[in-house]
Amino acid sequence: MEFASDKPIYRQIADYCCEQVLTGAWASGGKVPSVRELALDMAVNTHTVLKAYDQLQADGIIAPRRGMGYYAAEDAPAQVLELRRQNFYADTVPALKRQLDLLGISPEELLEHLRNQQ
Repeated sequence: MEFASDKPIYRQIADYCCEQVLTGAWASGGKVPSVRELALDMAVNTHTVLKAYDQLQADGIIAPRRGMGYYAAEDAPAQVLELRRQNFYADTVPALKRQLDLLGISPEELLEHLRNQQ
């Protein structure tokens, strides 16, 4: 995985993990890679993966099982979708609104363009 420079690596790893949940690569209730396995796969320090897992755990996406490792929460896909929607409305929409205003594009014009893309 190539990491972008504008976002902390642990956050990029957490985003990758969320994508694994959404695509079904990490099944709801299923075991997820150990911290060490994922660190090796991504060629990063185990502390970086642990920080990402701590964030995922705080978000209710994964949970540790004593002596067994980490598992995806039963409702992990719903948790990821809700988190991503919140981030979309908090981060993406305001930035999009600024761009629309700068370019003189009305919300209606944008909506029409989006509908024509399908």
